[in-house]
Amino acid sequence: MKEKLYTIPVTDAFREDSECPLCSMYKQLESNAVEYTMGPSYMEDDVRAETDKKGFCEKHIRMMYKNQNRLGLALMLSTHMDETIRTIEKLSTSQKPASGSFFKKPACSDVKSYIDQLHSTCFICERIESTFQRYLATILYLYKTEDDFKQTFNASKGICTKHYGGLYQLAISSLTGKQLECFLSDLNRIYLSNMKRVREDLEWFKDKFDYRNNDAPWKNSQDALPRTVIKTNSVYLE
Repeated sequence: MKEKLYTIPVTDAFREDSECPLCSMYKQLESNAVEYTMGPSYMEDDVRAETDKKGFCEKHIRMMYKNQNRLGLALMLSTHMDETIRTIEKLSTSQKPASGSFFKKPACSDVKSYIDQLHSTCFICERIESTFQRYLATILYLYKTEDDFKQTFNASKGICTKHYGGLYQLAISSLTGKQLECFLSDLNRIYLSNMKRVREDLEWFKDKFDYRNNDAPWKNSQDALPRTVIKTNSVYLE
């Protein structure tokens, strides 16, 4: 089946010691997409046409800036700026003056719509999204068909809130009957039990700042804060 093309990254991620295997998968997709975008592909006409039109979100432009290919980034941004300037010039001067008026009325709504659209698109985000959605579908496929994966899923450290919501919604639209009931039961259990586990670690992390606990062991709380950020914000602190 087509889903099997995506089983390796999914099973590998769930075998990791991770607070959210889906975040791990997404992080790898991001890294691959940035490397692709900053590699020779930026000289290809079809890729450049897309980056000119869509640009990049704040997160991914930061990742691209950290890449060694500063010239490649400069070339992409220069033609993206050219596209933006041309479009706004065209939109801002396209409205004809009202009858009897000496002034041209700006096409404010068109300009605003374009800028809103520009700030909601990102070449890298869109490149990642289709593959990531297949990863989510593969999780459901493996859960239904592979007992070993189902056990690995149930023994995992759970997932972050964002990806819990994504899996929850996909399950409702993809599964029915007993399969849906069982999956949601397992999903809710691993999400909530592991959120509570990390919450307890975070509580002890806070308590360690009380001088009365100076000599007490850290237990599992030393890295509680970055693990909490993964659970709550789907972000790896580096």
